[in-house]
Amino acid sequence: MPLTSMTKILPHAIANKYGVGAFNPVDYNSMKAIVAAAEALDAPVIAQTSAKTIKYWGHAALGGWMQEITANTSVPVSFHLDHCHDLDMIRGCIENGWTDVMIDASAKPFDENLALSKQVVDMASAAGVGVEAELGQIVGVEDGIFVDERDAHLTEPADADRFCAELELAVFAPAIGTAHGYYKGEPQVAFERIEEIYRITGVPLALHGGTGLDDDVFTRAITCGCAKINISTQLKHAFVDGFVGYNRDNPSDYEPLRLIEAQYKALLEVFSSRIEQFGAAGQGARLLGAGS
Repeated sequence: MPLTSMTKILPHAIANKYGVGAFNPVDYNSMKAIVAAAEALDAPVIAQTSAKTIKYWGHAALGGWMQEITANTSVPVSFHLDHCHDLDMIRGCIENGWTDVMIDASAKPFDENLALSKQVVDMASAAGVGVEAELGQIVGVEDGIFVDERDAHLTEPADADRFCAELELAVFAPAIGTAHGYYKGEPQVAFERIEEIYRITGVPLALHGGTGLDDDVFTRAITCGCAKINISTQLKHAFVDGFVGYNRDNPSDYEPLRLIEAQYKALLEVFSSRIEQFGAAGQGARLLGAGS
């Protein structure tokens, strides 16, 4: 089936209280594993490319790979651009088949963030592409952008209300206590803040910094309004460890395809376990049947 925007996927997730895994592929192999895991579990899924991945492979290659991989899929797959502040890159995604894009202008003052986000919404909506925007800065490193804990702050519900009222968003990313990368201590997730922001805005929320959170954190966050759950750091480890682990166990095997297959299986296991953990298994057919 054709690629599907988050504007159609996430309202169903909210209504049925499950989360949609948003995974960052880095090549054809990882894209293929994302879609295969979703198909095997009959689940909607989000494949979201980072800006640095686009810089490495180019829009045309990534867009072509995703179109090929999903040409005969039976589940809803969103092809999303993760954190990006480059309008030319966003425009390139819109022109090359991405169904959704994220403008991350969270480092800018509120009014500048809002103005830039509006510009992207106008550009994207004209092409039927959904938009994610962020307010408040999320701790950690994402695409070379480092946010120290002392510089990060939780998103104020009143600011979220004003921000989302001015924008037609597919998903909103507030800062709610999570962090990019592995956690060095116990994350302090502001569940009441998540619940209040969703209640006020009515926009599906994104949980950034999902790697390393406990099962009960995901469950509660999903219940509070987080429909999109980002997992990236764990995938980087599976990508490298799947390849290196095979080489360690089979040091004399220099057939590249066997190493690539080992990497694929390691990624598939992560994608599958996360999809089940977020409660999305079996929701693909239900979503399509609901016409969402």
